[in-house]
Amino acid sequence: MNLLAPSILSADFSRIGEAVKMVEEAGADMIHVDVMDGHFVPNLTLGPQAVAALKKITRLPLDVHLMVERPGDFIPLFVEAGADWVSVHLEASVHLHREVELIKSSGRKAGVVLNPATPVRLLDEILPELDFVLLMSVDPGFGGQAFIPSTRRKIAELGRWIAERRLEAAIEVDGGINPGNAAALIGEGAEVLVMGAAIFRSADPAGVVRQVKEEMRRRERP
Repeated sequence: MNLLAPSILSADFSRIGEAVKMVEEAGADMIHVDVMDGHFVPNLTLGPQAVAALKKITRLPLDVHLMVERPGDFIPLFVEAGADWVSVHLEASVHLHREVELIKSSGRKAGVVLNPATPVRLLDEILPELDFVLLMSVDPGFGGQAFIPSTRRKIAELGRWIAERRLEAAIEVDGGINPGNAAALIGEGAEVLVMGAAIFRSADPAGVVRQVKEEMRRRERP
C-alpha cells in the first residue's frame, strides 16, 4: 500500500473545491485535513463543517489529523462530519486507548501521531490497536516547513517493529515531503505520504501528484 494524501492546508481556500477536484483527477488517494485548535499548536484551521463540505465534493477518503487538546471531545464531531481516517497526538492525549477505541468503534481507521522529538518506543502499549501511525517530519502547526532528517531513522525503526510484531499498522509521514525525497521515504518504509506545499504551491500541482504516484507504482511490492 502506497498512498498519496494531499494536504489542503496549503491550497487556496477561496478555490478549495477546484483544488480537491484537481488532485482527485490527478490520482491522489486521500485528502489530508489538518485540524488545529490554537492551543496544542499555534494556529487555527478547519472545523467539522469544513469536513462535511469536503465530503460532498470528493469520493476520496478524508484523513483528519487532530492537532488539538482534549481530542476525545473532537472525535465524535469529525466522525459525524465524515472523517474516514482520524489521528490524535500521543502528546495531547491523556486517555489514548479510550480515544483510539472511540475512533474504531465508529468504523473509522484510527491512528496516533508522534511529533518529531517523540520516540517511537512510546507506542509500545497502543501499537497493536492502531490502523496507522503518523510520523510528523516537521513540528506541527504550519505548512511549508523543511523536512527533519531524523524522521528517516524513525520510519525504519517503526517499520522493523511492526514487522517483528506481525502487525499491520501503516506508516504515514507528514511534513516537508516533495518529489525530491518522496522516493527515498517510500524506500525506507513510508506507506502514506502527506504533501501540501510541494503540490499546491507548485506551478503544476496535478503534475506533482502524477509524478509521485508513478514513483509509488514503481516501488509497489509484488
